[in-house]
Amino acid sequence: MRSPYWLFVVLILLLAGLQYRLWVGDGSLAQVTELNRQISDQKGENERLLERNRVLEAEVMELKKGTETVEERARHELGMVKDGETLYQLAQ
Repeated sequence: MRSPYWLFVVLILLLAGLQYRLWVGDGSLAQVTELNRQISDQKGENERLLERNRVLEAEVMELKKGTETVEERARHELGMVKDGETLYQLAQ
């Protein structure tokens, strides 16, 4: 007849094996926490990029719709002027 001591040792070893996987092994609490942090970071990045895309899409629609935006960009970014206009540049 086996003594209850062996059963106790087997149960302790089984519990230790399960605890090891919970704290250190694949799918451990630390790994799940890190993955949740990465998901949160990625969601924030996705929101930022979606907002940037919305702004760019609005700008593209504005450029397609009218010439005012094209003219404004040409004036500010390229320093262009219309025929008959005089450009005065003030030095500071």
